[in-house]
Amino acid sequence: MIIPTRFRTVLVFLFDLSAIIVAWLGAFLLRFNFEWPAGWERTIWMALLVLLPVQAVACRTAGLYRGMWIFASISDLKRVLKVVIASAVALLVFAFLVRNEAALPRSILLLYPLLLLLLMGGGRAAWRMWKEYRLYGRVSGRGAPVVVVGAGTAGAMLVRELSRSTEWHVVALVDDNPAKWGLELSGCRVAGGTDRLVEVLEEFEASRVILAIPSAKASDVQRIMDIATGAGAALFTVPGLSELMSGRVAINMMRPVNIEDLLGRETVRINNENIQAMIAGKPILVTGAGGSIGSELCRQLARFTPSSLILVDASEFALYTIEQWFSEHQPNIRIVPLAGDVKDAVRMEEIFEAWKPEVVFHAAAYKHVPLMEVGNAWQAVRNNVLGTLNVADCARRFGSKRFVLISTDKAVNPTNVMGATKRMAEMICEVLHCRGGNTCFQMVRFGNVLGSTGSVIPKFQAQIAKGGPITVTHPDITRYFMSIPEAAQLVLQAASMGQGGEVFVLDMGEPVRIADLARNMIRLSGYTEDEIRIEYSGLRPGEKLYEELLADSEETRQTPHEKLRIARSRSVPEGFYEESVAWMTKKGPVSDDEVRAQLKQWMPEYVPSRL
Repeated sequence: MIIPTRFRTVLVFLFDLSAIIVAWLGAFLLRFNFEWPAGWERTIWMALLVLLPVQAVACRTAGLYRGMWIFASISDLKRVLKVVIASAVALLVFAFLVRNEAALPRSILLLYPLLLLLLMGGGRAAWRMWKEYRLYGRVSGRGAPVVVVGAGTAGAMLVRELSRSTEWHVVALVDDNPAKWGLELSGCRVAGGTDRLVEVLEEFEASRVILAIPSAKASDVQRIMDIATGAGAALFTVPGLSELMSGRVAINMMRPVNIEDLLGRETVRINNENIQAMIAGKPILVTGAGGSIGSELCRQLARFTPSSLILVDASEFALYTIEQWFSEHQPNIRIVPLAGDVKDAVRMEEIFEAWKPEVVFHAAAYKHVPLMEVGNAWQAVRNNVLGTLNVADCARRFGSKRFVLISTDKAVNPTNVMGATKRMAEMICEVLHCRGGNTCFQMVRFGNVLGSTGSVIPKFQAQIAKGGPITVTHPDITRYFMSIPEAAQLVLQAASMGQGGEVFVLDMGEPVRIADLARNMIRLSGYTEDEIRIEYSGLRPGEKLYEELLADSEETRQTPHEKLRIARSRSVPEGFYEESVAWMTKKGPVSDDEVRAQLKQWMPEYVPSRL
């Protein structure tokens, strides 16, 4: 039966008034050893005539009836305490006024507020306990046993939330703070440090571990994962601090630990005001808008309310996918999905003339190194360099304020055609900037992004799903990694602070050994290296053992943002622009060897790898 809210409030109000009577009479009974205090009747009833109205006013003023008893908490206890203090003060005033007629025993002045606090606070706590038992008690403890790592604030919140779960049952906690060992959180004991995790898992026959340390470093996550997976347990984690503080997720929304947690990329802090000024109310164009970086750029750009987002992509499916995402998640943003190939100068001119974008992000490119190395070198030049020229030239002629080229660390001391073409695209933009005009040309370099199309992580995931083996080209090969949202946000930050002609270099952190990445992914998938083997296939055409972010002849200078630096690259050779344009627009096929020879002529730092 559902009791109306107003009627429930009246019942609670009557309970609080009853608490006054019980506490007042109880104080006298305790004072006189549970014998009726003969001769005090008049004083008792006179005091009640004072205390009851004070209680009624105090309860109303303190907002005591706004809280729900089933969720009674510290805030409700504070309100109860205010009411008790008000009642105690009223009693003191009454005692002072009647001191000549019938002086109250001093113990009454202490016993009464204590009993009142016990009745009002205890009554609410008892009600919550009973209701929680009715709601959750019958299924409590039937979920899968789980050990929580971390007995801090997040751990305490998690244990409390999971006490109501039918899927999870916390049996113990571990924490590396010795001061917490042996203590309990919501009835669950802190069984020791993380070095005892294996023993605790065996003791409670648990096969799941939840890492309840939202600010844990990547090295700590790696260590806990090694211990948990070594014991055959699955490792989960709670949402990050930024997500919890924003209120987007709850502490009990666990997820399996993923490879991004082990790489330890910190949350990016960007200057929203500068980006807002650059984007808000303006038409923005993104080429390669359906790709990994392009689509994330579009999602990030939507936060800053452009007047329109012009989405250009040569892939119909990619364009359809990003268009559908905006229809579902950002229907208030005006998008213009346009099919177009950046190599098609006529189509690019048509788009720019119709929409006149103020800011252009050029993310369209061929990026797969081995694929571009054999049989596709000329297409890499046409797409990555001629495509850049077409879009950049349109931006300059149609008055775009900014043109931002998405480049790559493979443009530094390139050993492959893909990297050399991206460096050549940078050189094209540098020449256009030096020629003057109203368009600010900028370049942003970064390394591999986690989960991008064609990258190593989706490949490893597919190989694990098939039962292995995982193929790694070389035991010592390393790569820089960052998340797609991080890369997109830093591109926007660089674009907002550039003055023109800069090559921005993103802080990629420490390089990661691909073999270690593969091992971690095997463990996170619940397998051992005996079950999923790692095979070494040898370096592929054009592939480096390690990537660089700066060329030998380049220097960098700091920017106001700690994750962005500006590189000073080698000057562009005399006559490069005219010669390169003539070469790229020539008719007929061009062989891979001729492409390499021509790129080498303009870029002495380009050293083609042996095929």
